[in-house]
Amino acid sequence: MYLSRLILNPRSRQVQRELARPYEMHRTILRAYPEKLAEQAERVLFRVDAQPRTGALQLLVQSHLCPDWGWLAETSGYLDPHANGENPALKEFDLHLRAGQLLAFRLRANPTQKLSRSLARGLEKGKRVGLYKPEEQLAWLARKGETHGFRLVSATAQQQERLDDAIHRLKLLSVLFEGVLQVTDGARLAEAVASGIGSGKAFGFGLLSLAPMR
Repeated sequence: MYLSRLILNPRSRQVQRELARPYEMHRTILRAYPEKLAEQAERVLFRVDAQPRTGALQLLVQSHLCPDWGWLAETSGYLDPHANGENPALKEFDLHLRAGQLLAFRLRANPTQKLSRSLARGLEKGKRVGLYKPEEQLAWLARKGETHGFRLVSATAQQQERLDDAIHRLKLLSVLFEGVLQVTDGARLAEAVASGIGSGKAFGFGLLSLAPMR
């Protein structure tokens, strides 16, 4: 897989617009891939983080295909001209996970659940609603872990701004999970990293970042 890191220019009007409308950022990112990407079994995941020390806006993009960021030269001001180091930066990586391994993780997700039949009266059938209580959010992540080959050792859930997407008429809850997990099934966890966790992946959710424990 490939992981790209782009330091964004916070003064760019395009960046500001895409931060408010993540689906537009998703469309911009896809310019780095073949036009027929949607017809393939490819999953492009992304997340915007603020770098801890500098506060710089860092766009992480993960994919199976190698991206071509050449088009950025034609998009004036999208990248931070004062960023240190290579921008964008690109690396290829392979996951070698083993049961029992402890890893630090970060995940921005859209934790939801389907309404029960008794609560769904008058609402759209199969409607999903956001989980707003921290204990419900952490329980959601623990259930995902049972499915995707990991166990939570410690975790925090920080509720962030709600994303309102006027184009798709969606209101998406954004929660940043951080902590430590233990691998229970390396193959399943590697697949979860590749395909993402939860819903709303085209809006910047689902990218699970793993790092060795310090």
